[in-house]
Amino acid sequence: MTSKTNKKPQNIYHDRALETMPRKQLEKLQDQLLRKLQTVSLQSNPFYRAKFKAAGIRKPIPWSRLSDLPFTTKSELMADQLAHPPFGSDLAFPVADYTRMHQTSGTTGAPVRWLDTAESWSNFVEQWCFVYRGAGITRGDRVFAAFSFGPFSGFWTGFEASYRIGSLAITGGGQTSEQRIATMQATQPTVLICTPTYALRLAEVAGTMGVDPAKLGLRASIHAGEPGAGIPSTRRKIEQTWGVRAYDHCGMTEMGAVGFECQHQLGPHVNEAHFILEVIDPKTGKKVDEGERGEVVLTNLRRAGSPLIRYRTGDLAEATYTRCSCRRTFALLRGGLLGRADDMITIRGINVFPAAIENILRQFPEIVEFQGEVTREREMAELILHLETDRLKDAQLPAFAEKVISALHVSLNLRPAVKFAASGTLPRAEMKSRRFRVTPAKS
Repeated sequence: MTSKTNKKPQNIYHDRALETMPRKQLEKLQDQLLRKLQTVSLQSNPFYRAKFKAAGIRKPIPWSRLSDLPFTTKSELMADQLAHPPFGSDLAFPVADYTRMHQTSGTTGAPVRWLDTAESWSNFVEQWCFVYRGAGITRGDRVFAAFSFGPFSGFWTGFEASYRIGSLAITGGGQTSEQRIATMQATQPTVLICTPTYALRLAEVAGTMGVDPAKLGLRASIHAGEPGAGIPSTRRKIEQTWGVRAYDHCGMTEMGAVGFECQHQLGPHVNEAHFILEVIDPKTGKKVDEGERGEVVLTNLRRAGSPLIRYRTGDLAEATYTRCSCRRTFALLRGGLLGRADDMITIRGINVFPAAIENILRQFPEIVEFQGEVTREREMAELILHLETDRLKDAQLPAFAEKVISALHVSLNLRPAVKFAASGTLPRAEMKSRRFRVTPAKS
């Protein structure tokens, strides 16, 4: 069995000069890259040429006037691909110049197809190198990708980046959960990459096989696709179950590998050598103060073939710009992504995000899986929590339900209805999980 240690990594930077660059120099670098990106877009990108023309922009503007550029939304991209099938018009070069096609997961609408040139794909992979180094992953590690490798971009770049930094890349593509556990037993990886939901599901499967996940030799895990690894109780459950340090990562098919955690695990650092970060009030579009919660807006500076300029991600975060204890000057999304602007649900006048509910439910080891359902009767929203439990007898369920309801009431002022589901009946997801659904109002 591979020796598992949590020793302090010796190499925690992929590019120390960039990651610790004084912010004034970093802003100057972003200004240079932004001007270059606008020049290409104005010359040969039909999508942005039209947007810039409508905004009265005829030449590149500096970083200091970034807010003069129009926002870009996912709905625009979806409409553009419908109007200009199959790839849309957000392309700076002829389609023959592109070498990769992936698509978004489709959890917030129809999937959007995204093209990359060899250069932009290489930059996407490079961004994942920062992710690995932040987590202390290096040559000699063995990275197991528990991912299906379908058209969703997911962990494709993470897989390629693992051997770019000298690690052994092990694919779990095309395997069942049982086969993945067997492969991990045979190959002894030290790092697991998957969604946080699937990390818990894979551990559940290991248990049914009589395998203790904490004894498989892993020392670290990296999670993306949903905010679970940034939710304290979910992260803690992953770490305790697998015997690892679990790192959060945020990225998007259409944007790139945006953020990575350092050894202090306070939330993802935004890779500001590759992206410009803004945090805005989702209602007014105006910049919020440092540390204030707002919607994340991003510009990908090194993806000129398929750029996104001032892209409204819908993700909510609180950004700080003080140099981290790791010495990085990159902005920190403290606590990770805190939910989505369009995910907030209102239950009897209480505004709450699903991540806040998950953070409480994951504190109960008896809960194996859960699903939330928002129903409406007479214009009043009600929340029903469907819980799948372990080690509880039928006679214990009413008292346990009251315990869960009490915890939610104390923390969030919610009193949902609780229903119990039979073992194995609630859906499990390998990729992004949508645990909360809204049912139509009853007539």
